[in-house]
Amino acid sequence: MSDKENMKDTHSEELSDEKQLSNKIKDSARQIWLAGLGAYNKAEEDAGKIFDKLVKEGEEIENMTRGVVEKRIKVVEDTVEGVKEKANGTIGKLESVFDQRVSKALQKMGIPTRAEIKELEAQIADLKKQLEESRKG
Repeated sequence: MSDKENMKDTHSEELSDEKQLSNKIKDSARQIWLAGLGAYNKAEEDAGKIFDKLVKEGEEIENMTRGVVEKRIKVVEDTVEGVKEKANGTIGKLESVFDQRVSKALQKMGIPTRAEIKELEAQIADLKKQLEESRKG
């Protein structure tokens, strides 16, 4: 064989090797692409399942804690109601004590009470009536 023929064979072998390498790279790239698509699809399926599982677990936790929270709220409401009743009772007592002290102070100053004023008005009305009758008579 001549040198030219050897070069052609060598060149043909190099082209064949390059083509094989190119085909291997294309095949590898395609396999990587397909693996990526498969992984994406699997992740999407699993994500839906995981999400549904998380929702279910969340509902279970909510149901377990709801009773506890509702009991705590009831306790707080009862406590608030008790405090409110005590405050109203205390305010009522304070008003009563205040009224009694004001009444005593007014009596000490000689200021008549409402009942005393009404009684005086009734007496004045009776006296007017007697006076009119005596003038007629």
